[in-house]
Amino acid sequence: MRVIQNGHLYQVTFMAKVFPVNCYLVEEEDGLTLIDAALGFCTNGIVKAAESIGKPITKIVLTHAHEDHVGALDSLKELMPDVPVYISVRDHRLMSNDRSLDPHEDQMPIKGGVPKKLKTRANVLLEEGGLVGSLKAIESPGHTPGSMSFLDIRTNALIAGDAFQTRGGIAVPGDLKPLFPFPSFGTWSKKTALASAKKLLNYKPQLLAVGHGEMIENPVKVMEQAIENLERKIR
Repeated sequence: MRVIQNGHLYQVTFMAKVFPVNCYLVEEEDGLTLIDAALGFCTNGIVKAAESIGKPITKIVLTHAHEDHVGALDSLKELMPDVPVYISVRDHRLMSNDRSLDPHEDQMPIKGGVPKKLKTRANVLLEEGGLVGSLKAIESPGHTPGSMSFLDIRTNALIAGDAFQTRGGIAVPGDLKPLFPFPSFGTWSKKTALASAKKLLNYKPQLLAVGHGEMIENPVKVMEQAIENLERKIR
């Protein structure tokens, strides 16, 4: 496990050299908001990271419902039964392994590992613009139909889940990077992901933090390049 701090944000990384999986702790005055729950074996590492900061985890927020983002959720809830869990209205369905699509959505199969035995359900269902402490919820579908990103309104740091990847080179999900192809393999709709990437770019974040790969400061230019790369491939 590795922990890197950037302002109010702590990136907690597991398997950094092989298959990096990130979750994040966002420091608030009254505690920590955990963004994503990594893999099943990561529970102790997440708890230790919070202890090292010296504040309790008071909220758990999920960018989407893939297994590498909710893996430790059940065990964390056993340790912290009163901590509320937040997810988008749309991806709450994936928590129950419901892969059905709505009529207006791109009629492509939902991909990636969706948990089949997850016991925990969200206490709060988020929509566009909802606030979780200092975090503003931004609907950014594409990787999954209900993927969400979160913007820290204090610092303009963007925690984007799998709406971008930086491992293997920055990319919008669906743009396959041979050095780390897995986010592409798990992406539901390239077209929708591209539209969401453009939407996130409009926030002009000061920091980009993703589910797989390193954080990037002043990321606007590389985000633009990632968008152009996928746009060129799907024309």
